[in-house]
Amino acid sequence: MRAQTGTAAKAEAMESASLADFKPLPQGGDQYPLEYIENNSVVKLKENDELIQIGVCDPADEALLQTLRNFHGKQVAFFSIDKSELAGYLGERLSEVDTARSRAADDEKLLLDKLANDAPVINLVNSLLIEAIRLEASDIHVECFSERMLVRYRLDGALQTVRQLDKDSFPAVASRLKIMANLNIMERRLPQDGRITVHLGGDVVDMRMSVVPISSGESIVLRLFNKKRAPLTVEQLGLSGEGQELLRRLARSPNGLILVTGPTGSGKTTSLNALLQEIKSESQKIITIEDPIEYVIDGVDQIQTNERIGLTFDSLLRRILRQDPNIIMVGEIRDSPTAELAIRAALTGHLVLSTLHTRDSVSVITRLKNMEIEPYLIAAVLKGSVAQRLVRHICPACSRPVKPTAYQREQLERGGLAADRLYEGAGCKACHQTGFRGRIGVFELFASDEEVEEMIIAGRRDADIRAYLEGRGMVPLIGDGLAKVCEGVTTLAEVERAVLG
Repeated sequence: MRAQTGTAAKAEAMESASLADFKPLPQGGDQYPLEYIENNSVVKLKENDELIQIGVCDPADEALLQTLRNFHGKQVAFFSIDKSELAGYLGERLSEVDTARSRAADDEKLLLDKLANDAPVINLVNSLLIEAIRLEASDIHVECFSERMLVRYRLDGALQTVRQLDKDSFPAVASRLKIMANLNIMERRLPQDGRITVHLGGDVVDMRMSVVPISSGESIVLRLFNKKRAPLTVEQLGLSGEGQELLRRLARSPNGLILVTGPTGSGKTTSLNALLQEIKSESQKIITIEDPIEYVIDGVDQIQTNERIGLTFDSLLRRILRQDPNIIMVGEIRDSPTAELAIRAALTGHLVLSTLHTRDSVSVITRLKNMEIEPYLIAAVLKGSVAQRLVRHICPACSRPVKPTAYQREQLERGGLAADRLYEGAGCKACHQTGFRGRIGVFELFASDEEVEEMIIAGRRDADIRAYLEGRGMVPLIGDGLAKVCEGVTTLAEVERAVLG
């Protein structure tokens, strides 16, 4: 029997069949996942080395038929089956699954610390996720190349290879991850995005999963967010004593706009959450709009965006202004509509905290102008700005003093600093032989004043405003980084990578 191709006319001639004619149907790993069967109304009837027979409820769905032909890479014969009969089959299968999962939670959270009796591929995927969570990785990269499958974790901002496996393992691992994220395991040509929630001991970890096709297969990246981990305090961020006091003073403003800026992965959201922890009280209503919610803060109304159903930053910001908030935190100002709403909220008596992607603290002024915000409005609402980067912290277990090189002395002198000795990590088990353990922030922050407001309205260049602020004592990013080098917190190479790179 040969596969049918093409049009609806040919589909009408597709032979009809009953599932009973093919029983027992393939089971377990030989059958499509239940989610795929239910979503696409298709089931595998029989398969051998040369031929696969597939039942479909919609013979006219040529896109589905072609996808199945491409996926299996062998001769395919399609049969038209009755949807009610497939529903009965699904009901039987789902009842079997429900019985097996009767001890699982109603929301079917993934309990990865219970690995007994799992299939090898499930054990492999679970072990990768567990190891990443315990090592406090921020991202997991699973990639298929021409000769191997590579698993890497991003630890303290740097990617490290943890597993190299045969490339034949990749389809099974990728399918398992897609099932966990409720994605289409058959789709290998288009990007897909999903989410996984993992329970491990007392931790609840959200994972945002991105899948994109590459020349040799697919690249899968999972970003990890531990929702049970307590946010850092302002003291733990890495700010100097003067910086902490300035940030607290900005946060005591009754209204206005405070911006935290830096590239992706520079710790902006962590800083905002530390600030919210500092200022929350029963007398203040605080609402946040985040994507995703990285830390759960008791006493704060936190809202997760969902663009698929229209819950965007700007649409939510319009709504929450009716909730009578005192303080609003917007995870990111991405576009002009969100910027305009944030400015309007700040003008009408709210304190608004948010983030922008700019290279330093002063550049937020130009960035807002580029979003079509009038200079007089920026001057009226901008209370201050914080720029930050993350540098790796020298491992305290293997830190050792070293004599500065001529180049290192020269760079410190340019910042007006000097040191007879610096520090580096020798590498040990605690830091996985990297010499670094954990990360800490490098900061640059300023509070606006009348002179800055006048310079903004007059359209003065960022360089002029920066010169004025540094004359008043603002420490630039590189200056704060060099100070941490002299204190033995990090290395010059780290500061140059984070600040100058």
